[in-house]
Amino acid sequence: MHRRLSLLPALLTTVALWTGCETPPPQRAPLPPSESDLDLLKSTKLCDTRQVFLDKHPGIAPKAQAWGSGQEIRISAEQSLSKGEESYFFDEDGTLVGTMFLFRSGLDLAPYKTLRYTLSRLKPSLEFYLTVAQLADRQNMASSTLYDTGDEKTTTRYLVLSDPTTPRLLAASFTVDPYVKLFSPYRKEFLDRLRETTQQDGGQHLDTQGAEDKEPFTSLQQFARGQTAQLAYCGTKNQPIALDAYQKASASGFTSQVWQAELHHRLGVSWEAAGNLEKAKSELLASLAKRPNSPETVNNLGYVYSKLGEKQNALASFEKAVLMRPNYAIARFNLAEAIADANPKRAITEYETYLALTEGIPEEADRSALAQSRVKALKHQ
Repeated sequence: MHRRLSLLPALLTTVALWTGCETPPPQRAPLPPSESDLDLLKSTKLCDTRQVFLDKHPGIAPKAQAWGSGQEIRISAEQSLSKGEESYFFDEDGTLVGTMFLFRSGLDLAPYKTLRYTLSRLKPSLEFYLTVAQLADRQNMASSTLYDTGDEKTTTRYLVLSDPTTPRLLAASFTVDPYVKLFSPYRKEFLDRLRETTQQDGGQHLDTQGAEDKEPFTSLQQFARGQTAQLAYCGTKNQPIALDAYQKASASGFTSQVWQAELHHRLGVSWEAAGNLEKAKSELLASLAKRPNSPETVNNLGYVYSKLGEKQNALASFEKAVLMRPNYAIARFNLAEAIADANPKRAITEYETYLALTEGIPEEADRSALAQSRVKALKHQ
């Protein structure tokens, strides 16, 4: 998959430590093509509230059911504008974080020239055989392809029957990036929805197809909720929700050490934002005990050390982060801040390195201006 869950961002603009140890949403360059003339979302937008969604669908009586700690609202194919089975997924705060459109008989893509062109330019993220006995002109197995695209904060996925003469869309999903792992059309719960209630003769049962996640659904859902709130995927940061979500994810737990380490990392960032520096330090140290080679975590720990007045530990952390990733711009900035009084000459070098690494990045405009003023002041000492 050319996109990612945002577990281990490796970006120049990773952590804005001079205003807190927070990680902005990952950025990708270049973005994949994503144009489409198949308007499935129509008036609905990701990050809408549940009430806004209901107001945009007057006269429809959707079916609601639990989706982990959140809610799924389904609209049948008979009621939907897309003529497919529509599902809208809301987190426990009532925010729309994902949608799924299913076309049991396959939606003929022949009329959708733009989308077909977009798909032709995307590299398949997954290819597999799928039971298609429910389709009128198919008898058993057919090759299907999963494509991924999207923008800076959302992921779009298309599951298409791989027929060069008659491509058909079986499923499409739109998700806020932190939730992408929960919305692959290849996940078993979504593939199961494609089959008829009574399995026809011929073809392999879908029970043996589809990905199963080894991590608890509750943990994945709450972790995604935490990232969405902490990294402002829906427009504004909400640190109290992030802390609540990460604590709930911790209660249900992860089996993978990578997930455990990143959860401790995110909890550390949340506790720092809440003003509890000792808990922040404890969580960040726990993260590094499981994954010692994460420059982001080392850098964040350095920031917490600096707020606790542990200057030597802070300096050692920033030095280590830069050693681990020489082009880690924010760590360069933090290192410059830490050594400005004791070693102004080197601080100038670190500030200038930071400026070179972040040139042209709009998100770094304010910090760049500060770095430039610092360099000017140090040169005139």
